[in-house]
Amino acid sequence: GVMERLGLGPEVLLQENPRLIYARLTGFGQTGKYARSAGHDINYLALSGVLSKLGRKDENPYAPVNLLADFAGGGVICAMGIITALYERTKSGKGQVIDASMVEGVAYLSSFLWKSQNLGLWSRPRGENLLDSGAPFYETYKTSDGKFMAVGAIEPKFYEQLIKGLGLDSVELPSQMSFSDWPEMKEKFASIFAQKTQAEWCSIFDGTDACVTPVLPFDDVASHQHNKQRGSFIKNDEEEISPRPAPVLSRTPAVPSLKRDPFIGEHTEEILLEYGFTKQEIAKLYSDKVIEFGDPKASL
Repeated sequence: GVMERLGLGPEVLLQENPRLIYARLTGFGQTGKYARSAGHDINYLALSGVLSKLGRKDENPYAPVNLLADFAGGGVICAMGIITALYERTKSGKGQVIDASMVEGVAYLSSFLWKSQNLGLWSRPRGENLLDSGAPFYETYKTSDGKFMAVGAIEPKFYEQLIKGLGLDSVELPSQMSFSDWPEMKEKFASIFAQKTQAEWCSIFDGTDACVTPVLPFDDVASHQHNKQRGSFIKNDEEEISPRPAPVLSRTPAVPSLKRDPFIGEHTEEILLEYGFTKQEIAKLYSDKVIEFGDPKASL
């Protein structure tokens, strides 16, 4: 209701411009019991049902920072809605309102969880399934130097390479999909991974299809050979590292700025002047606390 109170609701603006795409991105959506309630990523994740699936056996569910509902189910799904509406406008010539709920966005993003319930992938309690840390071949393991390796050897041919790299013989082990043996197998794998450093395990598994990779901290991602070869991470003029825009388009790839991130409000005056506001009008907006300046050198 904030935009309506400002006189900038979709009904007003679409009357002015029927081709307008008006996106409303909120946690709970524009209608329903919680529509006007405050919330955060963990709340939207909880209401979507997805949070109940995240976590290890015998532990509370946990939210993976705020990536799933805020950014994926929120920002990305909303952006997809805008793109869809823009495409539809090329046919109808009309705009429309996008009701982007983070609860529904993250639920839709997780359609795989719903559609695969009867395939046996999620039939066991949380933390005991194939992809949620239940399987010994889809897990992270600590190395002798306190670092970690990620293992994702699901397919039998990949699993066989994992077993070979660990120095084991599959003939002497339980069947890969023997659920009852998974806890014991996890302990066995953990004890073996703990005997070598991360670098030593990389030298064993790099170049194989065992689906074993190092768990890289932020400080190391840009220098890893694969990421370096692709230029997956970039540095700005203050040596700060961030991901390169993705995906990479063949003809019109994104050209990222290598300047530092601006302060909030740093270019407020510059942009308003560009759009025709006078210095006096900008000063009035600032004194009325409508706008703010992030640059300590601002003259107003």
